[in-house]
Amino acid sequence: MILLLAAQAVYVKRTTPRLPGAAGPTEGLVDGAGEPFRLAVLGESTVDGVGAATHGEALTGCLARELANGGRAVRWQAVGRTGANARTVRAELAPLVEPADLVVVALGVNDTIELRTAAGYRRDLLALVVDLRRRLGPVDVVLAGVPPMSRFPSLPRPLRDVLAARSTALDAAAAAVARVPGVTHVPMAPDLLDPAAFAPDRFHPGPAGYARWAQTLAAALSVIK
Repeated sequence: MILLLAAQAVYVKRTTPRLPGAAGPTEGLVDGAGEPFRLAVLGESTVDGVGAATHGEALTGCLARELANGGRAVRWQAVGRTGANARTVRAELAPLVEPADLVVVALGVNDTIELRTAAGYRRDLLALVVDLRRRLGPVDVVLAGVPPMSRFPSLPRPLRDVLAARSTALDAAAAAVARVPGVTHVPMAPDLLDPAAFAPDRFHPGPAGYARWAQTLAAALSVIK
C-alpha cells in the first residue's frame, strides 16, 4: 500500500499542470463609505491566487468585495505563497501582514500532503495566532476550513482517501484553535467543491470556486455587517 501511495503521489506531481499565482497587485481597495475596513488574507497557494488571473478574481479580492456589499470600503492585502505550510507562513509570511481589522488564514492543504499530525498543526496555528496578535494587537482571526481533499478530482484512489482523512483531522484541529476568543473557524462544505469550482489543474479553485468560497466565508462573518 505504501508503495502504491508513493507511486500515485509521484504521478500526480508529474501530471498536474503547474499554474502560476495570480498576477497584479497584492493590495487593493474596494470603494465604499467611511474609513476602510482592513482585511488581510494569509496562507498557501489559494492566497497566492493559483487558478485565477488576478488577485481580484482570487480569494482575497472576492472576499473583499463580499465584505464591501454592506457599503463600507474595504482595503485588502493578500500574503500567500504556493507550497507554504503553517510553519512557513508563521516564520516567513506573517511578518509581512500590515495592520488589519481582520486576518483570514487559509492553510492546510500542504500540511495535509506533508502528513502533518493534527496536534502539530494545531500548535502551529495557535503559535501563528499568537504571533499575529503580538504584532498587530487584538486582531480578529478567521481560520478558513481545510478543504476536504476527498473532493479533489486530480487525486486518484487510494491516495485521495488517505489525504481526505488527514485533511479532515487537520480541519478538526483548526476548529479546536477557534476556542481562543476572537478566533473563528469557518469549515468548507464538501458540496462547495464540485467540478466547476476547480481550475484546469483540477487541484486549485478557479475564479468560480474562489467566488463561492468567499461567499461562504463572508456569510459566516459579522465583523462589519
